[in-house]
Formats: sequence, structure tokens, C-alpha cells
Amino acid sequence: MSYLSDMGLLSLGSQLKAISDQLYAMADDVYAPHGLELQARWFPILKLLHDRGPMTVGEMATAVGQTHSAISQAASRLVRDGWLSASSDAGDRRTRRLALTPKAVEAVRIAKPLWRAMREGLEERAHSLGIDEATLDALARVPGPDLAEAIGERMREGRRRALSIVPFRSEFREDFYRLNADWLERYFELESYDIEVLSNPEGAILATGGEILFALLDGQVVGTCALMQVKPGEYELTKMAVDPSVQGLGLGRALIEAAIAAFQRLGGSELFLETNTKLATAIRLYESSGFEHQPSVKQDSHYSRANVYMIWRPQAECSAAE
Repeated sequence: MSYLSDMGLLSLGSQLKAISDQLYAMADDVYAPHGLELQARWFPILKLLHDRGPMTVGEMATAVGQTHSAISQAASRLVRDGWLSASSDAGDRRTRRLALTPKAVEAVRIAKPLWRAMREGLEERAHSLGIDEATLDALARVPGPDLAEAIGERMREGRRRALSIVPFRSEFREDFYRLNADWLERYFELESYDIEVLSNPEGAILATGGEILFALLDGQVVGTCALMQVKPGEYELTKMAVDPSVQGLGLGRALIEAAIAAFQRLGGSELFLETNTKLATAIRLYESSGFEHQPSVKQDSHYSRANVYMIWRPQAECSAAE
């Protein structure tokens, strides 16, 4: 078994490329004794134009399932070497229609019985190996236009399963500062109140009855948020930041849900947050998590950047009000 075979489906593309190269070489070996200067790689274009007549590069790419760039490069070579002729399309002078030249027509005439023999030989070999047309058709559908997204979602789901939300640990103090400072400096600037809180999370948040949460992914701190008690029963959801490299995994929502659960566990009576209209994506997340916009900014706000004030309402309360 070859190295590629050992990797299974992970190497499917490479294995198919190797098979393709071997089949092209086989066809070239068949052509050679008959004096044909054709190359096996040209087969889709020459056969298509022979069967359907003049076509544009785009039409050929669609018909054979190859990229526009690949067909364009091959067609340019065939035009240069005298196998194809190009003429302006009647409907669009900027578009070229390609057709077989007399030289190519004659080569195709000679190649036809060779193609038939190759097809029969391949069918016989495939049949002996238990491969039928249905198998080939299914194999051709493996890549599919949605495969990359499906694999990406599988990866994201795997990472979500590896996510954990944990309370404050002293070894995470620098991560709390780093994540929030990076986030604030990306959109605004660190204010004196930010520096005061981030430099002393134990005293500013934990000692006053709050909590700090961290999102861990594969053991690494990739997100954080805090519940700060500003007065008995009243908490601020604050200092939430997620590492940009892991955005899209739902870490922000997981942190908010954990913070709300902590607020309820602490018996809080009001949970609010302050933000800025510049952060439209974050605001949509807050809205979908149950936070409602207030008519004005918070009067005693610590932040010069804050122009949005939101208060969380439990879903049961929201339903009763509707």
C-alpha cells in the first residue's frame, strides 16, 4: 500500500491526481504509435468542440466541470499551436468562440477509434475491479460545493465541544488584562477606569461580590467577561473580550449565558451593560440574549465611550409582557 493510500480519504484528491496522471500517460502511449501529436489532457476540449461546435471558454468550463482559468490556459495553448481557432462572438464582441481547426478535425478523426478502444479497455478493467458507473458518479459528487463548509462546521463544532467556561484563577490575571486591553485598543482606547479594573480584578470585581469568567479552548484562555456588583443586587456585565482568532465559535454567547447564570445564582435583581453603537455585532448578540435598550445612556457611567445602555430581562418576564 502506498503512503497516500495509508492516509485514506484524507488523501483522496492526491490519489485522484496520481490516477489522473497515470491515465493521461496511458492515453499518450496509445496515441504515440499512430503519429498523433495530441496530448491526453486536451481530450475534454477537443471532444466537446467536436460534438457541440464552437463554444466560449465559459461554456466549456461549465460543460466539463473545470475552472474558467484551467480551460482558458489550455485553450490559449491550443490556439497558439494551431489546434483551435478563435473568433468574436456575434452577441458580444468581447467574447471569443473557439472551434476546431482542420488540423484538429483530422486528428480527432484518427483518435476516435482509439478513444473507443480506451473506453472499452477502461470499462473492462473497472468492471474486473468491481467499479461501475454508479460508483464513478458517486465519487464525482464527493467534493460538492458545500463540502468545505461542512468540514468547517465540523471543525467548529469540535472546537465548541472542547470549550469550557471556568471561574477566575490567579494565573489568568494577565490574560484578563491582555484580552480586554487588546479589544479596547482595537476599537477605542484604554480609559483610566479600565486600567484600574484590569490591573486589580480581585479587588475591583471579586472583593465586591462579583465574578470573572474565562473561556478555555484546548487549555488556553481565549475569552473572558465579568460580573461587577455596583450596589447590592445590581450587577454590570463588563469586560467581555474574545480572541479574534477564535471568533465564530459562539464563545461570546457562551460567556454571556454563563454570566447570566452566575447573576441568577447570586440572586441579583438587575443586570445591565454599557457599550457603543460602533459594536453592531456585539449589540445584536446582547439583544438576542435578552438585553433591552434603554432610552438614554447611564447617567453615572464610568466610560466616556459608552452611548448604549441595556438591561437584561428574563425570558419569562419578556413573555409575560408580550
